Amino acid sequence: MKLECGCPANVPDWHNQDIALAGQLVHSVSIPMFLHMPIGYELQVERQRQTLRRLNLSEPWPGMVLMRTGLLRGRLLRLLEPASSPARGLEHLPNPFQVRGFLHKGGVGSLAASVRRMQTDLIKTGKRPLQLYLSHLTCPRCAAARGGEKILLLRHWAASPALLKRVKDLSKKSV
Repeated sequence: MKLECGCPANVPDWHNQDIALAGQLVHSVSIPMFLHMPIGYELQVERQRQTLRRLNLSEPWPGMVLMRTGLLRGRLLRLLEPASSPARGLEHLPNPFQVRGFLHKGGVGSLAASVRRMQTDLIKTGKRPLQLYLSHLTCPRCAAARGGEKILLLRHWAASPALLKRVKDLSKKSV
């Protein structure tokens, strides 16, 4: 279920957890960006929602949109319930596809500290950070009623034995 404003009413509790999304069905849409800022974000989200409605595809968390930014192009992803459809834009996430979740309380302006903390935690455990996905859980209309702005950060990572060995060696030297 989603709220009237389009924000997700309930979201998974993925704060400080590693989640395996390998093989998860997603609907992916390319969106224009300028210096990592989306252009026409609300329009693209609404178009994607209408496409999913026309295809009769359901989401486990309606309204939860994952955004991967880029310099000039980005992607919007929506996690979907298992289904079979020949529609374009549907794909399964590769195996392995591990993400670390982090619930950021605040706006985009204060995001850097949370991203840095999450990235440091990943590196300390020998995991190489890859793409970063953002999911805005509140909008300006509902933020005050739902306890302020909230953004779910999902950082795709890959296990790195060499990084883990280097981290362990550094921790031994510092002790």
